[in-house]
Amino acid sequence: MSSAGLERPQVVAHVQQALNYTLFDCKWVPRSARLLCLGSAARGTGVLQLHELRGGRLVLLSEIEKAKPIKCGTFGATSLQQRYLATGDFGGNLNIWNLEAPEIPVYSVKGHKEIINSIDGVGGLGIGEGAPEIVTGSRDGTVKVWDPRQKDTPVANMEPIQGESKRDCWTVAFGNAYNQEERVVCAGYDNGDIKLFDLKTMSLRWETNIKNGVCSVEFDRKDVNMNKLVATSLEGKFHVFDMRTQHPTKGFASVSEKAQKSTIWQVRHLPQNRDIFMTSGGAGSLHLWKYEYPAQRSKKDSEGAEMGVAGSVSLLQNVTLSTQPISSLDWSPDKKGLCVCGAFDQTVRVLIVTKLNKV
Repeated sequence: MSSAGLERPQVVAHVQQALNYTLFDCKWVPRSARLLCLGSAARGTGVLQLHELRGGRLVLLSEIEKAKPIKCGTFGATSLQQRYLATGDFGGNLNIWNLEAPEIPVYSVKGHKEIINSIDGVGGLGIGEGAPEIVTGSRDGTVKVWDPRQKDTPVANMEPIQGESKRDCWTVAFGNAYNQEERVVCAGYDNGDIKLFDLKTMSLRWETNIKNGVCSVEFDRKDVNMNKLVATSLEGKFHVFDMRTQHPTKGFASVSEKAQKSTIWQVRHLPQNRDIFMTSGGAGSLHLWKYEYPAQRSKKDSEGAEMGVAGSVSLLQNVTLSTQPISSLDWSPDKKGLCVCGAFDQTVRVLIVTKLNKV
């Protein structure tokens, strides 16, 4: 075995726990050894379970049933002191929960006409400058930004223009929140559209199409000047866009990689190293990737306009954990290499990824 082989990160399944419901999302509770599982019970109600990692096992601390199945959640718009969870459900409701008293939401709004597929938060947890905001993307074709301090109405509403067909929005993500003024939202749709909305100017800043339904988008960091964006697709491909240089006509440079034959459900960047990210697949597999920057990140075109230069990606490790799709993934913000994933085999798995400081 080569010495390089010895240094490769290993993905170790530390704990796995069978659940008696369909799991849609799982999240680490910041500054704790606890994690949340969100999903749908067999009878069509929502489930919110809080577990604690104790040694080699998960201990169930509490379980709360809600009226509608819960599709997605985020802690991103809350302070570390509060650690409030925002969720989107099958009824189009955005709720914010205090996990210490989770019976009644501290904030609730009927945000969308149909299921909220995706949610993200920024401006809390010390992540991103500016107001605490939550973005929701729905099957009704709209993407809305909410400030929990303002009741009932979104602070921004990105919907199809008159006469344009509405596309199912599958994924949303915040980025560029590096000062009080700047902020963008990226949204991915079922027809392969990716749209970048500038919240400062309230305009569509950029759009492209990757020819396949966009399952997940994520900036490598939310709170820096836009650097990289990864978009994953239905057909096993993902694209990494270099977001530093926007060409007037060509947009952002990108590199694409065919990871597998099946859908790539999620992408999540390692909180402690933005050039390492994990993708989760329809065949129950996880792939760990590293992005390598090119020698020069931009060049001038024949007209003298700056254009970006894409880097390359290399596969660090892959592992198959399940026969069913791994639909959710979350790195611990506090402990490097600690990860949780949820699959449609109704199992939550806590993983440890080793040797991340060696790559």
